[in-house]
Parts: sequence; structure tokens; C-alpha cells
Amino acid sequence: MKKIVSILLVALLAGCSNTESPEAIRAQLSALKDQSLEINHQLKELEKQLDSMESEEDMTGYVPVLTETISKQLFEHFIIVNGKVELVEEAMVSPEANGQITKIHVSKGQRVSKGDVLITLNTSIIKNSIAELKLGLELATKIYEKQKSLWEQNIGSELQYLEAKNAKESLEHKLKTLNSQFEMSIVRAPFSGIVDDIYLKEGELASPGRAVLYLANLDKLKVITEVSETLLPKIHVGDLVNIQFPTYGDISLKAPIHRIGNLIDQKTRTIKVEILIDNIGSKIKPNQIAMLSIKDFEEKQAMVVPSIVVKQDSRGEFLFIADKDKEGKDIATKKYVKSGISYSDRTMITQGISEGQKIIVAGYNQIGNGSLIDLR
Repeated sequence: MKKIVSILLVALLAGCSNTESPEAIRAQLSALKDQSLEINHQLKELEKQLDSMESEEDMTGYVPVLTETISKQLFEHFIIVNGKVELVEEAMVSPEANGQITKIHVSKGQRVSKGDVLITLNTSIIKNSIAELKLGLELATKIYEKQKSLWEQNIGSELQYLEAKNAKESLEHKLKTLNSQFEMSIVRAPFSGIVDDIYLKEGELASPGRAVLYLANLDKLKVITEVSETLLPKIHVGDLVNIQFPTYGDISLKAPIHRIGNLIDQKTRTIKVEILIDNIGSKIKPNQIAMLSIKDFEEKQAMVVPSIVVKQDSRGEFLFIADKDKEGKDIATKKYVKSGISYSDRTMITQGISEGQKIIVAGYNQIGNGSLIDLR
């Protein structure tokens, strides 16, 4: 720039020496001033371009990276296992006594409540026996009352009184037995549920142990799964389990472990785990497949990084952190670490890093130890 100003002065002096007229000198001076303004403008533009080029030159060799600041956080690990849905309450309903089916009071798919009458057997013989026994009991009761009254007046023998009392009580017990037999001929619902199937028809003979219908309660279900015996110290009754169903992607439940089995399968080295659930709108069906996420590890103050940034060489596991060199420039520093367990693309780091450090999570494949980096 000094060189350009000197040229302008030389031109001005030369002009003055060649021209003695003041008007000519003023004209030349005006022209030179215009040239000076144009040159100053060009100088500024060149300086801007030079600054931009020097800035780009300074960044040559810098690798753009993204970082994540390490902070202590909750880390949980889950195991994923398959389970099967089973009914809590189901029954192959049969009568307690032999008899001909006179009436089936329900139909397939019908919902019933506990205690509702399902089936009635032929009870004509029992009804007649009850009616006959009631007449005999009525007479025996009158005789007993008379003998009791006479005995209280010291009339008659004690034996007559005892015989009358025994006859009355014997008939009462027989009537009670017949009433129980009559009640056994009426089959009632042992619990609330849905009649899923009926196997016999009216007029056919029913007997104990021969199912007449199948009753199922679809409101209360249980999910049964089998887990490795190595998980026994890590799971407990009451632990919450996440449950999903491949058939219904919109259903996701959380329920506690209800029961852990006491017998380990010798062949598979697994143990049964049972979870009780409520059926959502009766959508879930018995024998349906369920996916369970069971938590087997939790650390509330863990340092966690993306699993992909943890690399390994001959010395062990490492990752890169953003650091400063002696000149204050951003550089990548290789840190050897010790990792713990991983879950859902996140890994817990147990040694080698501290809270507040910046872990390089993008661009780590283009850098080495000491590489200049551009934090984005």
C-alpha cells in the first residue's frame, strides 16, 4: 500500500512541474483523488479476500467432529425373552353325580357369573324321595315333641323319649343328604367367565369326570416364560416387566413378577417366571406369544456413551475425547477405557473417563491421537 501512495505523490509532483496554470493543476489533482478513491476500494476488497484465504489456510487439516458431554445418568439393562399367555381360571365343567341332562341353560360364547346355573340333571327321583322324607320327618317331629312333653312331666319311659328323638334326627340327616344330592344335580359356574364350548347335548348322560362344557375367564391372564438360572440373583417377585405382543403392536403393558418357580429344568437350565395381567378389551387370547423385557441390571449414576464410539486395539478399548493442545487448539485425544455392559446401542464406561469430558461421537473414524479437530 505504501508503494501505491508513493506513486501517487510522484505523479502529483510531476504534474505540478509540467503545468504552471492553477486550473490545470486543480484538474489533475481532482483526477488523482478520484483514482485514489478507486484504488482504496480495490485495496479493501483485496484485504478481505486475503483474510478469507488465510482463515481457510489456517483450518487446513482440521477434521469436523460432533461431541457429547459425559454426565452421570440412569442406565438399565434388560433381557428380552418370549412367553406364552395362559388362563388363570379355566375349567372342564362336569357334574358331581350321574344323571341325564334335562336342561343346558347356556350357549357357546355366553358370558356367565359365578354361581349361575349351567346344567340341570334329571332330579325327579331325588325330588320324590325328598317329598316322602319330609312327610316322615313331619310325623317324627310330632311324636318327638309329644314324648318330650311327657318326659318333662315324668310320664313315660326315657327309652321312648330317646327313640322318638333318634327317629327325628335320623330323618333330618337323611333329608340333608338328599338335599345335597339334589344340589349336586345342578351344575353352577365355579367362576365368572365365557362358555367357550359345549360337549354334550340335552338328553345325554352326564357323569363325574366327563366334561359337559368348557368355561374360561378371559379377564385374568398370566404370561409364562422361562429364563436362565443365572438370572435368579438378579430378578425378584414384584419387579416390573415390560410386556408386548407381536400380534398387537399398540398394546404395551407393565406388570410385576407374580411368581418365580422353584424347580430348574435339568435339560434347559431354565426356571419359570409368571406374570399376572389384565386383558385389554379381551383382545389377548390364550396361547398367544408375548415378548417380555425383564430388567436384570440398574445403575443410577452411570457414565454412558454410544456403543459405536468404543473401539479396540492391541492395548485394549479406547475412545476419543475433545481436548486442547499447548497452543489452545482443539485436538482429539485417545483415551483407553474399561467398558461395562451394553443395552440399546449404549455402553456403560466404568473406568477411563470422567464427568464433563466431551466424547467425540461423529467423525471419530477420520481422526487419530492428536488430530486437529473442528468442533461442530
